[in-house]
Amino acid sequence: MNETPGGLAAHMIGSLPLPDAETSFRTVGGALGSHMRCLPDGETGRRRRWISFINDQLKAHPDLEIDPTVPPFDFTQWDGKVVYTVERLRVREGVDPEDLTFATGYADDAIRNYGIFARLGAEGAIPAAVKYQICMAPPLAIAFNFMSPNAYDDFVPAYAAHLRDEFRRISETLPHDRIVYQWDVCIEVLMWEGYYGLEGDHRRRILDSLGDIGDMVPGDIDLGYHLCYGSPQDEHLVQPRDLAVCVEIANGIAGAVGRPVQYIHMPVPRDRSDTAFFAPLADLALREGTALYLGLVHEGDPEGNARKLAEARKFATVAGIAAECGLGRGDPNTLADILEQHRLLAEAG
Repeated sequence: MNETPGGLAAHMIGSLPLPDAETSFRTVGGALGSHMRCLPDGETGRRRRWISFINDQLKAHPDLEIDPTVPPFDFTQWDGKVVYTVERLRVREGVDPEDLTFATGYADDAIRNYGIFARLGAEGAIPAAVKYQICMAPPLAIAFNFMSPNAYDDFVPAYAAHLRDEFRRISETLPHDRIVYQWDVCIEVLMWEGYYGLEGDHRRRILDSLGDIGDMVPGDIDLGYHLCYGSPQDEHLVQPRDLAVCVEIANGIAGAVGRPVQYIHMPVPRDRSDTAFFAPLADLALREGTALYLGLVHEGDPEGNARKLAEARKFATVAGIAAECGLGRGDPNTLADILEQHRLLAEAG
């Protein structure tokens, strides 16, 4: 990827508490543009809550129905609070899974908002070296969040084919040297942690899927992975004991993807600046050319952010800093401060 002029790269995960793509580009580009390598469209509108809009589409899908043989799934925070409940779906009897179609609109959004990005770049509102970042959730995220376990084998190939079609449109329309593709790996991290209570070991399936979707992206388009523990109400569904699971998944991605990976992002909770949390980074085995971004930037805590970075650097090279997750569900009044926290840490290097 293109290098920032100096210091650490400042990275935005995806969503922002802003009304539209142009406001997102102007706000973040103006505050952090000289420190950024790529800039997302803010995932505004229906994408503000990540993949909830896809659940709405699936529930209304004529070829899907609630599976009465499995109970609804309670999404429970680390503290036991149930944040929402999902009735899981299956493919209707008589429907060939290969005939399933979807209308997520990912390609439409990406292509339309790139036009805004390019216009603002030409105006000088976004530095010329900054690329356009496109974010998507992998197939397993949709399946394990919203579908019945009885439907995984039917649903995953059909939904993966849809994402390939969406990506094909993006790839055929947008200039490869001006875009970055980021896969948002949240549900897979929770699966790795055993969050869904499923039988068997799904780690091989996770890595095979993450490898497949990585290799879907041509080598002349930059590729990144954002690892996450979920934050539907700005608190993790699972509180990570340390970075060991993220390191295991990152190492697995490095082995599963045939093409280069430009960066992997890992989250760091606000209250974790202890050495033990970062120690697993000593086992990180990324390929040459893959940058480690850490999500250790928190609002109003410059000392804590700097302390986290110093601890992490005892065990690994940190090339970029970010928040734990997307900011779209947060208080818009805090955005200016957290962007400033990114700037301070990026400049300090």
